[in-house]
Order: sequence, then structure tokens, then C-alpha cells
Amino acid sequence: MVGEGLALEEAMRRVAGQTVFTTHTPVPAGHDRFSAHLIEEHLGPLRDEMGMGHDYLMGLGRVDRYNPSEEFCMTVLALKLSRRANAVSSLHGQVSRGMWVGLWPNRPEEELPIGHITNGVHVPTWLAPQMVQVYDRHLGPDWPSHAGESKLWDKIDEMDDRELWETHQTLKARLLDFVRRQSVRQAERRGEPKEVVAQLRRAMSFDALTIGFARRFATYKRAGLVFEDIDRIAALVNDSQMPIQFVFAGKAHPQDGPGKRVLQRIAQLTRDPRFIGKVVFIEDYDFNVGRHLVQGVDVWLNNPRRPLEASGTSGQKVVLNGGLNLSVLDGWWAEAYDGSNGFAIGVGETHTSIDIHDARDYAALDSVLRDEVIPLYYQRDRDGVPRAWIKRMKRAIRTLGWRFSADRMVMDYVLNCYIPAAGGTSSDMGRK
Repeated sequence: MVGEGLALEEAMRRVAGQTVFTTHTPVPAGHDRFSAHLIEEHLGPLRDEMGMGHDYLMGLGRVDRYNPSEEFCMTVLALKLSRRANAVSSLHGQVSRGMWVGLWPNRPEEELPIGHITNGVHVPTWLAPQMVQVYDRHLGPDWPSHAGESKLWDKIDEMDDRELWETHQTLKARLLDFVRRQSVRQAERRGEPKEVVAQLRRAMSFDALTIGFARRFATYKRAGLVFEDIDRIAALVNDSQMPIQFVFAGKAHPQDGPGKRVLQRIAQLTRDPRFIGKVVFIEDYDFNVGRHLVQGVDVWLNNPRRPLEASGTSGQKVVLNGGLNLSVLDGWWAEAYDGSNGFAIGVGETHTSIDIHDARDYAALDSVLRDEVIPLYYQRDRDGVPRAWIKRMKRAIRTLGWRFSADRMVMDYVLNCYIPAAGGTSSDMGRK
């Protein structure tokens, strides 16, 4: 408006045509809303400078611009002032179109202009050096430049099973050593008894199936779901032939009381005689803790309450490190799982009752652990190599590594959003 002397409406049209907006969460609390008083207090001077009335500005942030009781929503503002909008997974795109159908009251929900570009992870940040060496040998040293090309990963099937397994085992040993050191340091800092510290020095068995869970302790992520029936999970943890063990890490938002209580419960379970040294919680979750976990676990557990996980990326960090995902069919896993590249919790059902929903998902989690995950991990040949498990590892790497990387994600943004926006062409993101 200042630089080119444009009128307000024309300036808004021009800006919208060159703006790309990514919506990130289906959780209502994630979409900030502000009272008219706060909007006026902070944006009033800018509004005056633009020659915009108060009601006009408030209307830009309301689904119903003429409803004076509706607060100003930043997501609504962004959707109205952009011509390209995307969610961060295919399922999240469906959910987002349902959430914001009121913004386009005369259009069918499936035709709303909110598409999706599924999140991916920055592979060099999360990939273990040992796995880099494996890929250098089998894919060629320039493989990172072609990591987003699916054909490159077909060579994974030719890799010797033992090499992949031994590399994974090296990373697992490194994780368990890290867990023991951190656990002892935490216990000593809290002044716990010497016998507890001694137990933690021997925490975690190298031979046990190791399951990791690390993320924000928001209640919808249900960190404690696996402990819904303490006796049943204790039996699995302490099975003499096929034991499992858990490593937890993460933080709750300071204002999230329920989330903090979930974290507190898991921390307390680590001192239960049935779980001590077999269920471990690592404090002060950060990049270093995250790297150790995603590089060394056998299985990555993810059990959010569908469809509240927009995408999720923690499980993507596990893939190229040789870990397998055990997840609810939500977020990225809903489009990634093909039946043999990991494990699914349930079949993607939801329920209006949270209690029924959670009960069903717990039953599905318990079932897939007992009937699929644990037996497959402990199924070994005469040399002690889990051939069927490694086959699933290879399929995960081959089918998921290239699809859920930042390389592919950025290319999707460039081709589907940035170039069209720069050229001023109309958006077809709603049909992607």
C-alpha cells in the first residue's frame, strides 16, 4: 500500500496470491483466538494506518465475519489471506477441510482449497554415522543427493541381513549404555538409595525387545496407554523367554496439568519393583536424548488419539536408522503403513466416546504386541538372526525413507506452492 500506492482491497488480493499457509494441528487449542479488546490494543495503530475499520479487521479473523461474539482466530486470518493452504498429512488434510468448512459455506467439503504436503525429517540430523557408512557402501557415497528418489532404495534388498542387524545392534548397545548412565546420574542427583542406583547401573537388557516413546506429553498422545492394564504389561516385561522393555522421554507444557500427571505416573512406574530397570524415563528431553532413542530402539511406539496427530515426525526419524514403527493409523503413518513395513495399532477407527476409543486402542495395542511384534522379534534362525524382522526393517527403509524426508517435502512445497505462488497462478492444492 505504501510502496506501490495500492488500495487496501487490491493489496490484500496481491498478498493472498503470493502467500502459502500451512496449518499444523487438528487440536482446537492449537488455533489461537483473541478478544476484540486484545486485537484492538495490539493492532489498532496498524489498522488505522491501513485505513481499515475495527469491524472489518475483526471480520478477517472470524469464520462468520458478522458475528460480534466470535473471537479473532489467527488460522482464519491466514486462510482468508492466502490462496494456497495445506495440511501436513493426507488425513490431516481431510480433518482440516472438515474443521474449516464454514469458511466456504457454498462449496462441498471435499473441494475446499486446503490440500496437504506430508511432513518429512532432515535425515542428516537424525541418521546415525554407522548407518551413513552402511548406505555409503550399498547406495554409493553420493546417495544423500538422491535420497528423495525411490529407485535408489531398491538396493536395500540386496544388503546382507547380518550387516544391517549388526549395525542396528551396535546402535542399540550405544542407546542402552546412554540410558544406564543417564538413569544413574538422575538417581544420584535425587539422592536415591544405593541399591536403586546399583539396579540402574544394570538397567535394560541388550537381548530384550526395546520400545521407545519420546515426545510432548500432551494427553491426546496417550503416553500411558500401554500401562492401562498394569498386570498384563508387567507379564510381558518380565516374560522369561520373550521380555520387552521401554524407554520414555519427553516434557509436558508447564500449563498442561493433565499432561504433567501422565508424565508423573510413568516416572513413578519406573520405581515399581516389577518395572525398575525395565521401564526407564530419561529426564531433560533434548536433541541428544532424541538422537540416542531414534537411532537405537527396536520399535518406536506412537499411540495418539486419532485423528488428533496432524503428522508426527518422531517415527520418521527411526526409519533410516533401522527401527520399526508401532503406531495408530494417524498422521503420516495412516498413509505410510502398507502391512509389512512396520506395525499398526487398530484399523483406523474412532469413537465419539473417549473412554470407548481409548479402550479399543488399548486392546488393539495389547493384541499387536502379543500376536505380532514380540513373536516376530524373537523368531530367530539357527544363527540367532531374526530374518523376518530384518525383512520388515528393509521394507521400512525402502518404502518410507525417501517419502518422509525433508528433501521430498521441500520439493513438494517448491513445485506445488512456491513456484505457482511466485508466478501468480491459481492453486490446485485442495485437490492434492
